[in-house]
Amino acid sequence: MSANYAAARAVVSTRVEVVAAYPITPATTVPEQVALLYEDGIYKGEFIRVESEHSAIFACVGASSTGARTFTATSANGLLLMAEGIHWAAAARLPIVVNNINRSVSPSWNIHVTHDDSMSFRDAGWIQFYASSVDEMYHTAIQAFKLGEDERVLMPVMVNTDGFVLSHTLSTFDYLEPEEVDKFLPPYDPPHWKMDPEKPVSHGNIVFPEYYQEFRYSMHEGILNAHKVFEEVERDYKKLFGKYFGGPIDCYKCDDADVIFTSQGSMGAEAKDAIDELRNEGYRVGNARMRMIRPFPVDKMRELGSKVKGIAAFDRGASYGFGGHVVNDIRASLYATKYRPLIKSYIGGLGGRDITVDDIKEIVLDTVGAVESGELGPEETWHDLME
Repeated sequence: MSANYAAARAVVSTRVEVVAAYPITPATTVPEQVALLYEDGIYKGEFIRVESEHSAIFACVGASSTGARTFTATSANGLLLMAEGIHWAAAARLPIVVNNINRSVSPSWNIHVTHDDSMSFRDAGWIQFYASSVDEMYHTAIQAFKLGEDERVLMPVMVNTDGFVLSHTLSTFDYLEPEEVDKFLPPYDPPHWKMDPEKPVSHGNIVFPEYYQEFRYSMHEGILNAHKVFEEVERDYKKLFGKYFGGPIDCYKCDDADVIFTSQGSMGAEAKDAIDELRNEGYRVGNARMRMIRPFPVDKMRELGSKVKGIAAFDRGASYGFGGHVVNDIRASLYATKYRPLIKSYIGGLGGRDITVDDIKEIVLDTVGAVESGELGPEETWHDLME
């Protein structure tokens, strides 16, 4: 199946109680499939057809506030229309799961991958994953509910997949029946509060300055707790189902590498071929695929940074005026360490432009050359930009 169809199957596997969604390409086939599964009696929850993405996220907010497990899917401008609800869900500590299919934000636009949409919500209080395959997307969505609903976390989770690359192409994945997932994921039972007409409470009212900051700090603590809880989630999942995708950073041949290549999404898997070829050519290089962007895996990145001489950091999006999104998180993570490798920033693949194995090899070799020459400059390179 495509990652979109697999996402709909994850909704069934996790016994999601409420799905609210509005179509936007390339995410449309996620709610479309949920609707078909609902019609066929395979999906047993409630499917709400709303009039916009803003309504979709707030229908999820309302449902989650009553203690229901909730899900929606969107993309690009649809995610941006959800902006108010994205912040609301995090501040209300509602473990909603959103499958965002990364797509270029208009204008100009197409249905192909650019990570600008989800990256613009890095500071909204959502845990963020970037999947590299259909199989990883499906199982990460299941794990996302377990992670977000843990009382030490209680934060929403965004599982991102590359537009067209994963949303519109087919691959295999290992499906789990709901009865199997039940062993891993119990029904959601909020530990703090839920809306109940029989037990009315006030929630979301005005909070004056002497208390507001404490609410925000508790969100920060919940996100930070996701580091440890995700380790437990992955450990238990591997024990039950034999699936493990590498932790927050999936490292490939990094142990003895002088230079590592970092990226997010499907390109991180493709980069393994480039690393294998470069290894055969005698270069000590590795691939570090960034699966989790929030909370940022600072400790893991510092562990990697202490072993290498250079990092070729690739972003499929841009913080305009300040370079790549993730490269600056990597630099900030390593700034306070005693050993600081050369970090070169590369931006490319925007709007779905192909980045081939040869392109990745060129990027890695450029960083290898910079390390050998003692280059210091941190300026970014917009890869394959037409002059």
